[in-house]
Amino acid sequence: MAKPTEKTNYLKTLRGEQPDWIPVYSFGPMPGMERPCTSCMLEPEILADFRFKGGGKDVWGTTFVPTKETGGALLPEPGNYILDDIRRWRDVIKAPSLDGIDWEAMAKRQLEGFFKMGVNREDTAIALNLHFGYFQNLMAFMGFTEGLCAMYEEPEEVYALFDYMCDFYTEVTRNIMPYVQPDVLTLMDDTAAWQAPFISEQMYRDLVLPFHDRQAKFGRDAGIPMTMHNCGRAEGLIDDWLSIGINAWDPAQTCNDLKGIKEKYGNKIVLMGCWDARDRLGAPDVTEEEIRQSVRDTMDMYAKGGGFCWCGGYLGAMDDQDMIRKNGILFDEVYKYGDSFYK
Repeated sequence: MAKPTEKTNYLKTLRGEQPDWIPVYSFGPMPGMERPCTSCMLEPEILADFRFKGGGKDVWGTTFVPTKETGGALLPEPGNYILDDIRRWRDVIKAPSLDGIDWEAMAKRQLEGFFKMGVNREDTAIALNLHFGYFQNLMAFMGFTEGLCAMYEEPEEVYALFDYMCDFYTEVTRNIMPYVQPDVLTLMDDTAAWQAPFISEQMYRDLVLPFHDRQAKFGRDAGIPMTMHNCGRAEGLIDDWLSIGINAWDPAQTCNDLKGIKEKYGNKIVLMGCWDARDRLGAPDVTEEEIRQSVRDTMDMYAKGGGFCWCGGYLGAMDDQDMIRKNGILFDEVYKYGDSFYK
């Protein structure tokens, strides 16, 4: 029998089984992480070129800039919006032509790039991701004030815009997926803030879910697990995600009723998160033992029987020595306690 790897252990968890140890899921390497990433996200070059360059215009024309405080994460440039009237989106939002693209060569280039970074497909799951969300794209185009007003006042136009974007994204998926052969399909959309969703559950079902469903069909047809990234208090959407085949939710933040969710859904929805550097954990004088105990408490609460991946860490500038120190403590305990949890 082959020895389990980070990849096989992770996929076992996504299938609703109890893993051999607690998987560690992240959005990329973090200080203190000593092992191969459980999952590595691949975004097709045509969509993610601005990310590789550390910022710039995305495929739709939105300008993204890095933020030092989040370790270089890219965010839409504040105040630089490309759409001021949702009724004019057809004049502004233009999908690029896909004619003549060598999809096989693109996939090969990107996978070889992973290999050069030490990513081994035997150890690490490849997750195919297309974009950061229909809702988030609209907010990037218009800003939150105008974007939310558009969803309320002109839902038909918003739906038409998302439909146009989904046509493009699904065509990219259809072309590149056979060459990537992903282990996981990832969907994203941050439709919630810490205290409450930005939009109602019904608005999500009317204007966003149909397009998540169209993308999720690729994962269902391929028979691979699917994850949903949605920050904030998004617990009211779990049934919707399950209806389209989602297996796991990240980062499942602590503003949600995570204990109630675990009790209600069991391993039907894998919780990848359940830890946030808030309150005492975010205090400048937080002790090593407090950090270690928070890891043990989180795993004891949510990891029994499976249905859980560790997803959490301290964010900050890449040269922030205090952040590096805290993450070193955190991940040392995550690996130490998580490795023996099911033994």
